Amino acid sequence: MKDDEKESLLKERRKVSENRRPLAERMRPCTILEVFGQEHILGKGCLLPNLIKENRVGNLILAGPPGSGKTTLATVIAAESGCKILKINAVTSNVAELRDALKLARYYGSANCYLFIDEIHRFNKAQQDLLLPDVESGNARLIGATTHNPRYYVIDPLLSRCHLFTLEPLSVPVIEGSLRVALNDCERGLGSRSCEADKVILEQIALLAEGDLRRGYNFLETIVEALPVGAKLTDQELAVFSRERNIRYDKDEDEHYDTASAFIKSMRGNDPDAALYWLAKMLAGGEDPRFIARRLVIFASEDVGLADSRALLLADAAFRACEIIGLPECELNLAHVTIFLATCPKSNSSTLAIGKAKRAIREKSLQSIPSAIRDRHGRNKKNRSGNENFYLYSHDFPENISGQDYLDEQLELYSPKDSGAEVAIGERLSLWKSMRRDLQA
Repeated sequence: MKDDEKESLLKERRKVSENRRPLAERMRPCTILEVFGQEHILGKGCLLPNLIKENRVGNLILAGPPGSGKTTLATVIAAESGCKILKINAVTSNVAELRDALKLARYYGSANCYLFIDEIHRFNKAQQDLLLPDVESGNARLIGATTHNPRYYVIDPLLSRCHLFTLEPLSVPVIEGSLRVALNDCERGLGSRSCEADKVILEQIALLAEGDLRRGYNFLETIVEALPVGAKLTDQELAVFSRERNIRYDKDEDEHYDTASAFIKSMRGNDPDAALYWLAKMLAGGEDPRFIARRLVIFASEDVGLADSRALLLADAAFRACEIIGLPECELNLAHVTIFLATCPKSNSSTLAIGKAKRAIREKSLQSIPSAIRDRHGRNKKNRSGNENFYLYSHDFPENISGQDYLDEQLELYSPKDSGAEVAIGERLSLWKSMRRDLQA
C-alpha cells in the first residue's frame, strides 16, 4: 500500500472514530463565545471573562448540576488562557495518580497549566489535604468540579483557597438553541443526517433534558440516529422516546434529600398539589415507599400534632400498607395520606413542648419527684417515711383535678395553638388551671 493511500485510510478511520464520539463531546465549546448560558458569571460586565482572557484566573471550584457546563468551562478557561489542562477524575483516581498529576503541574508551572479535578467531592479528606501545599504555594492552579454543595463536601482549608462559582441548570431556550446548532452542524453535529425538527419539537426535548445540556444532546442523538436520513422529527418519535426516559433522582444524595425536603415543606405549607407532585417524583425516581411513609409518620406529629390527632393514625396506616401491600398499589395509600396531611390544620406545639422539656432537663438542676406521686409498690413501700404527702386519686375529683402538684417547681412547657382540635384542648387546659388554683387556694 502506497504512503498516500495509507494516509487516506488513516484519515478515514480518524473521521469514523470522531463520529462515534458522543454528540455532547463533539459539540463541546472550544471558546468562551461558544459557551451557552451562565450569563450570571459569563455575561457582559462579569469579571470571569476578563480574567480568562488575561490568564489571571486563580484556583476555582465550579459547582452545579450535571450538564450545566463545568467541564466545558474548565476546558475553555485553559484554552483561552493558552494553558495546558491536566484532567483527572476523583471517582477513578487514587493518591498515586494525584501525586503524579501534581508533579506534572509543578513541572509545567502554574502560569502554563491547570489541574482539573472532576467530581472533586469524591476525594476523601486526606486526598483533598494533599492538594493544599501546592495550591497554597501557587505551584499548581486548581479547577475542581462538583455536582454537590461544596460547603459540605470540600474541606474548608481548600475551599478558602479557591473562588467558588455556582453554575445554574440551563434554561429551555438555551438548550433548544444548542440542539438546533447540533442538528445543523455538518462538521461536529448531526448535519450529515439532514434531519429536520420544528422549534416546538426541540423545545420539548429541551424540557425533557431538565436543565442538562448533555442530556439534551443524548436525547437528540438517539432520536436522529434511529430515523432515516432526511427524516423529520415528529411528536410520534418524541412520545415513544419520552415514555422510556428516566428522571434525574439520586436516591442517596442531594436530589433525594432536596426532593424529600420539598415534599415535607409543601405539606407544611398546606399545598396538596405541590406535595403530590414531589411525591410522584420520588416514586418515579424509585424511592423506597417506606422512606416516604416514615416521613409521613414524623410529619403527623411534628407538624399536624394535636390540631388533628387522626393524622398519626393515618400515617401509621400508610406505613403498614407500604410494608404489607407494596408497590404499585401502596402509591394510592401514600397519596391519600399526603393529601390528608397537607389539608389538615397544623400545630407544632408538641414539637416545641418536648424541646422546652429537654432544654429544662439540660440547663436546670434535675427536679426530685414529689413524694405524693412516687411509686407505692415493691421496695418503695418499705422505704416510705411517716411525713410523706398522700397521693390524691384524680378520678375522685371533678374533671380529674385534685389540686395536687406533679412538679416541685412548676414549668410552662406546652402552649396550645389556636388551630383545629387544639382550640378545645386550650379551653380545657384553661379551665383546669383555674380549678387547680381555686383548690390550692
